[in-house]
Amino acid sequence: MASLPAQTVADTPGARIGRIAIYAALGLFAAFYLLPMAVMIATSLKDIGEIRDGSLLAPPRAISFDAWTYAWNEACIGVDCTGLAPYFRNSVLMVIPAVFLSSLFGALNGYALTKWRFRGANVIFGMLLFGSFIPFQVVLLPMAQTLGFLGLASSVPGLVLVHTVYGLAFTTLFFRNYYVSLPDDLVRAATIDGAGFFTIFWRIILPLSPSIIVVTVIWQFTQIWNDFLFGASFTSGGSQPVTVALNNLVNTTGSVKLYNVDMAAAIIAALPTLVVYIVAGRYFLRGLTAGAVKG
Repeated sequence: MASLPAQTVADTPGARIGRIAIYAALGLFAAFYLLPMAVMIATSLKDIGEIRDGSLLAPPRAISFDAWTYAWNEACIGVDCTGLAPYFRNSVLMVIPAVFLSSLFGALNGYALTKWRFRGANVIFGMLLFGSFIPFQVVLLPMAQTLGFLGLASSVPGLVLVHTVYGLAFTTLFFRNYYVSLPDDLVRAATIDGAGFFTIFWRIILPLSPSIIVVTVIWQFTQIWNDFLFGASFTSGGSQPVTVALNNLVNTTGSVKLYNVDMAAAIIAALPTLVVYIVAGRYFLRGLTAGAVKG
């Protein structure tokens, strides 16, 4: 038997240089994208005098969280000087039910369209797929009329309805493409045993769906939390989400521009989505490819 070479291809000097070059390029790109975040954090931890006198990239001489406290509790947003706290709460009250409802209904739609074939299923799916490409601006007027008719205008429940309806096209697409890869024999066997539509969904299909559920929840959470157009169009005053409040805060800071407060407020508004991606980002990538190959 021929002896194995003492040095594999992966351990050759050329391969090591290649890996070093790749890591160096990745590190450079990461630094490029993370630099704005570093500047935001450093600026939010400085007082306004240090910001004016020092360099933008310089770390804070003395760390201070006064800008964070002011942005959260005291910053004036229009005529309301209660900070971002109540608007942050509005976004939480909006995003949780909207993500839950849109994901649940999307899972039911995907299940019905793949495992309970019926006449016109492809047409319905095509219409839902078309809804994924409708721009936000197209639905503003009909949504406003619908919310007015239902008495939900300028309210958090109205935003929940808007995001649930608009998100159905995307969530149905995600779940439908995933459920196509599940074997139909599971449903046939359960049907023979006497299980009905919802029993099969809750006890068989849904337990097999954690990866696509993670993808859908992260997608919907990000889209809904970061939305500005619907929040600015369908709410006013104390019912606005945090993204709209952030815009108003930046534009009503006062005669003296408080850059540290603006940066702290921006980080507060972006923190939930950042945490979600840090905690569940790897599951998101796994879920994207979970139903890519049938069987």
